[in-house]
Order: sequence, then C-alpha cells, then structure tokens
Amino acid sequence: MKRYNNIEYHIKTIVIVFLLLAGNILCNAQNSDKIERKQLFDYNWKFYQGDTAAAKSKEFNDISWRSLDLPHDWSIEGKINPKNPTGGSGGYLPAGIGWYRKTFKVPNEWRGKKVSIYFEGVYMNSEVFINGKSLGIYPYGYSSFSYDLSPYLNFNNENVIAVRVDNSQQLNSRWYSGSGIYRHVWVMVTDAVHIANWGVSITTPDVSPKKATVQIKILIKNETGLPQSVVVSTQLQDANAKDAGNNQTSVEVGPNSEKEIRQSITVINPRLWTPEAPYLYDAKTQVVQNKKVLDGTKTNFGIRSIKFTAENGFQLNGKTVKLNGGCMHHDNGCLGAAAFDRAEERKVELLKEAGFNAVRTSHNPPSEAFLNACDRLGLLVVDEAFDCWRSGKNKYDYAQYFDRWWKRDLDAMVLRDGNHPSIIMWSIGNEIVERGTPEAVKTAKMLADAIKKIDATRPITSAIVEDGKEWATLDPLMAAHDVGGYNYHLGSASSDHQRVPSRIIMQTESYPKDAFANWKLVENNNYVIGDFVWTAVDYLGESGIGRWYYSNETPGEHWEHDLFPWHGAYCGDVDLIGWRKPISHYRSMLYNNTEKFYMAVREPNPEPLEIKNTWWSVWPTWESWTWPGYAGKDIQVEVYSKYPKVRLYLNNKLIGEKPTTDGQEYKAEFTVAYSPGVLKAVGVENDKEVESTILKTSSDAAKIQLTADRKEIIANGQDLSYVKIEITDKDDIFQPNATNRLNFKIEGPGTIAGVANADMKDTDSYVGNSRKAWHGHALVVIRSTHGVGDIKLTVSSSGLSGATLNIKSLLKK
Repeated sequence: MKRYNNIEYHIKTIVIVFLLLAGNILCNAQNSDKIERKQLFDYNWKFYQGDTAAAKSKEFNDISWRSLDLPHDWSIEGKINPKNPTGGSGGYLPAGIGWYRKTFKVPNEWRGKKVSIYFEGVYMNSEVFINGKSLGIYPYGYSSFSYDLSPYLNFNNENVIAVRVDNSQQLNSRWYSGSGIYRHVWVMVTDAVHIANWGVSITTPDVSPKKATVQIKILIKNETGLPQSVVVSTQLQDANAKDAGNNQTSVEVGPNSEKEIRQSITVINPRLWTPEAPYLYDAKTQVVQNKKVLDGTKTNFGIRSIKFTAENGFQLNGKTVKLNGGCMHHDNGCLGAAAFDRAEERKVELLKEAGFNAVRTSHNPPSEAFLNACDRLGLLVVDEAFDCWRSGKNKYDYAQYFDRWWKRDLDAMVLRDGNHPSIIMWSIGNEIVERGTPEAVKTAKMLADAIKKIDATRPITSAIVEDGKEWATLDPLMAAHDVGGYNYHLGSASSDHQRVPSRIIMQTESYPKDAFANWKLVENNNYVIGDFVWTAVDYLGESGIGRWYYSNETPGEHWEHDLFPWHGAYCGDVDLIGWRKPISHYRSMLYNNTEKFYMAVREPNPEPLEIKNTWWSVWPTWESWTWPGYAGKDIQVEVYSKYPKVRLYLNNKLIGEKPTTDGQEYKAEFTVAYSPGVLKAVGVENDKEVESTILKTSSDAAKIQLTADRKEIIANGQDLSYVKIEITDKDDIFQPNATNRLNFKIEGPGTIAGVANADMKDTDSYVGNSRKAWHGHALVVIRSTHGVGDIKLTVSSSGLSGATLNIKSLLKK
C-alpha cells in the first residue's frame, strides 16, 4: 500500500508539472510581446568549492559540479573546526573560494532589449563572467550590484554566467559573514528607453490625516543613438488596488543620456504608515511612446512623516515615539547567511514578538527581503553602511577598499533602500577606529553629504564609542551627524545635554543587563530618542560574547582568549532558534503594555563552582522548576511585573508577597528552598490576584512535541517551515533539562535546510539529519522543492516516543 501511494504521488506530481509547463508555453505564445522586466535567476546553478581558473570559460565542463538553487552559503555547510581560518570571529566555519555557473538560453524576444544581471549580495570579492568575458569585480559582500549583459549574449546558442567568489582572505569580518551568492539573483530585461535601476524615488514631504503630498523622482535612460520623446505616468494605488492619484509628464531624452523628472501627487485622506498599522501603497510607473508601453515598474511605499528634535525627540506622523531597538547581524542561524525570503520575514516577526519597534542593521545593509518585511510588518530601521572606514579592525576588512569603493557602496545602499518607509535613519559607520582624529570628522561629513545628495529626508547617525580619551573630545565628530549615536555611553546623556543642548541622542548599542537604567533615561528625556541593545538575537561568530561560564573554565571576554567550542554570540534577547530569553520579556515589559507578567528561575551555582558573568551576559535564567539534586537548597526565583505587587506560591503554600513598582525596577526576587511541584506567581492589584503564571516540575523525558510555524508552504524551492521541537515528560510537561539526540527523516517534496539548538558550544553541523536538544529545545527547518504534495517529518530519539508532522507544499497560497 505504501509503495502504491508513492507511485500515485509521483504520477500526480508529473501530471501537475506537465500541465504547468503546458500552461506556461501557451501563456508565452499568447503574450510573446510582453516580457517580464525582473526575472528570478536563482534556479539551476552549478557550484564548486575550490578554485579553477578555467571555470570562467563558456566551454568548461561543469557536469561533475553540484547542482543547487540560490540563495546559497557554503560556509554553513562546513564543519566547525578551530583550525578554520575564520577563527572565533567567523564562528570557526570554513571560507575559501567557490565558483558558480549557470547555463541558459536567451529567448528571441530579448533581441534589441537591454539585458542585465542583478545580484542582491555576494560575499565577497565576486568576479562575474558572461561567456568567458569578465564583467567586473565587486569587493563588498553586502552591496547589491548589476552588470549589462546585452553586448555579450548569444541568441543562437547557450550562454554561461560564471561567478568566482573569493572569501579566502581571512580575517575580513568580525562576525560570521557566510560565503557565496547568499541573496537573490535577477535578470532585468528592458527596452533601450527605460527607467534606470533604482530609478524611482518616492518621498512624502507633507503629511496630514486629511491629505498628503507624494513626490516621485524618476530617472529615465535612453540607450539609443537618437533623442526619444516619451510620456512618463505614475498611478498610485492603495492596498485594495483602488486609485489614490496619478500624474503624467512628457519628456524628451537625448541620445545615450538620462534625464530625471519629478512628479507630485496629492492623496486625500491617506492611511499613514506606523509600526502598529504598516499601511502600504503602490506606485505604478510607466514609460509610454506612441501608445506603446516601453517600460514599467511597481514601487511599494508608505505615507508617513518623520521629525527629530532635541525638544520632542523622534516624531512619527507628529507623535513622539521612543525607540525600543535591537541590533541585528545578518545571519539566519542554522541557514547561515542564506537570505531566504521567509527566513528574513521570520526575523522581523521574532523582533516584533519580542517587543522591539526598531532594529539597527549591524553593521551593513540588510537584504531587500528583510526591509520588505519591516515595511509590511511594521518595524523601524536604522540602515547601516560600514563597520570601518580607512582604519581597519582586521587585516582584510573593508578598510582596504574604502577609498575606492565607499561612494559606490553608499550610493547603492541609499538608492536601493530609500523607498522603504520603515527606514528612519542612515548610519554611516560603527565604532570607527580613527574616530578621535580630524580626518574622521572630514570623512563623516563626506559620507553624510553624499547621502543627502540622494536623500535629504532622513537624518545621519553612526555608532560612536569612547576611545580612551575624554568623551567630550568626540564632540566635533558628533556634530557631523544629525543624531548622536552612543555605544555603551548613555550615562553621559544628561551632562552632554547641558554641554550641547541641541544634540539628539540615541544609544546605538547597550548591555542587556542595563535594560532598566537605559529605559529610564529614554523615558525621562525627550532628547534621548531610544536604546538599541546588543543584541536583539543571538548570532554566529564573535564567539563567546555574552557567555556566562563556571569558575573552573577560561575566564574573561571573547577578545582575550580563544573560547572554542563557543562559535557564536549568546548576548541576544532571543536565542538562535527563536526562544525568548527572560531578559526579552523584561525589556518588552518596560517599553510595552502587551505583557505585564513573567516568571523565571536563576540557575543555581553548581557548588563548589560559581557562575561568572561577562560584559554582555545576564545571569542564566530559565523557565524551569526542574532542578534535580537541589532538594532543600535555596534557589532564586525572579518575577517581572507591571502590577504593584506579586505573590509566590509553592505547591499552594504562600512563599511571600513583594512590591514590583518602579522603585523595585518592576522585579521581585524570592529565595525558595527547592521542592518539586508547582511554582505559581500571581500579580496583585488592589489586593486582588489578577494574573498568574506557573512552572511545573517535569519527570523524565518521554515525548517529542513538534510545532510548525507554517503548515502550508509554497512549492517554489525556497519557502520554509520552522518546526519547533520540545521534549516533555509522559504528562506533556516540558522537560527543560533534556539533551536527547534527535534524528530527523523527511519524506515528500521537501528537504531539511537546517537543524539547530541554541547551545553555542555544540559544534554539530547545522546541515544534517541529527541534532541534540538543549534545555529541552531544538529546531528543524524544512525547505520546499518544486514539487507539490505532503511533506512528512519524523523525529525520533532513543528512549522517547517519536513524533510526526505533515506540511503541505502547494503551488501557491
């Protein structure tokens, strides 16, 4: 019966694929004059990890190379090893050189068109070839860039794109970078008269609830030898595709030149973009000649106003908003740097669930998918360009490219990202090495001026840290910015305000342990607009930052020692697999009204050893009342509460009552002699118990529970379902000490894209079919193929009852 079902499944898949192909052929025949402007180029690449100069040649035989779809990060597929040259900075994962090749035929309809290839990001030092011809080298791994293919395409034969990626010069990053074509690739096909890449810029200079002015700048390129007269029209649509306004302009563009035109459209009764209600409009722009549409684009945008003053702080649509921010590196945990759309969207969901309303993209421009998700889900963004300028932090980092490439990379960031309503600020750097010199002030002004030539609507900041001298000596550098970015220095805000009252202050990085003190400074001072904790989410690389350790282990900070097997950072409010640590609930409680009550237990010292904290760590604290071996010993229970008082019960016996007001930093700590059972905390208001939470003692691990964030995914080869794994006892009580080895099996049209736990000392591969649980948790990420049907995940472990989960892979949702 099982064999019959498999045969039936394959027959169904073949029939569906055939019908799809037939439909596409028919559609193309009926619409041969309509060419898709932007076409995804991610599929059917060949990959080789290593270097072979002959691979640039069109005639090179790559049949033995691995076939894969993009996005792809080869580093995450490797083994974590202390001998890898990336060291602790790069998570001890491999780097090196890799080649990608894609063979394709050019449709006859593309004759006479302008055809370019657009890379959203390649890490790093990429060189792109078309049919053996080098198109150029692009060093910075975080910039988007494109090349014109038109002169080199062969319409009568196959064409070959080859990409050499060189991430062999180590160290070039202070965190995990990944290696490869880790973001999307597109082919752009346009008429010779067209809208330039990133050629539409939308701003909303005048905004009120009754009407808003939408200004559109459009750059038209004429790549013919004759002048061209065209009509450029823009139509605005709301989220229901209803007309919200339009404009059109007649323009003549000279031969082999470009011209910028400006349009203004008034929107009546606009829906304003906010993090709580992230409403988006579409701008449809067309270039028309003799009633024929030569080119057209669609741009998402939001209508909103931003204003920054020392008197009123940051105002969004006229309302002061305090920034509860988190810093964020670009990796996706067990997926490495691969920027799948769903992985980028999930990051934003995790940040929103953790109570953040803002993110700083440390220390580079993020993916387009990440910014799209911020727009759609409502997360404010500080978009950051660089980690260094002319003075480097590692031998092979961006400093060696800065003078030749800063302008192109900065322009790429601002031109690409400028239409995102989520972005409220541009950051030009992080902890710049030369920050105390006059040269740094000149560089900051140079970068700020370059941005403002493109976008004068947003302020400029950067993250500035003390340089061992008097803090006030950095005033000239601060003055080159619109917003002063403080790393770990918000305690100086009050005295700085007296010295420079016009300065707008934002803490661009802070220690997690200082959450309350920083919140008070933000809440009580309008000129302090927000705090960005380091970090929002745990990340790979910068190994050991945020760690806690036992007194018999290597002491100190991550820059003082090689701390292998630590291969990542544990300083996040959210861990590597998406579990919110207690500090996350506490921080969110300070800034938001969405949660008011939480309880966790401080891990006891394992006598005779002691737990030691580092700069970015907080005491290891867990949602656990399962502490074998501690019967009768004192254990510290923490309750975070926005209620005036809390009570704690153990097995229905009152342990005590304590206040949890501002004076107690909304915390209560109870010392409890450990006894198994039920620990219950209760929030008290007007002497009434109004909210409660419990922790139950778990018996031995017995079961596996699976929870998918999405039960349906799209059969496009890139969609993902994140499956949370929890170990429970026989009564379904979570077992927080479980470390069972889990084995994964996948059936149907899906693959396992990554496996993980949150233990930064577990060096098992992130790519595979097995992983140990840590503190009762693990994660498996399922990736769709191009087939439809049911995906079945089976998770098993010796001594535990197994579990299965079904996910549907659909053509579209």
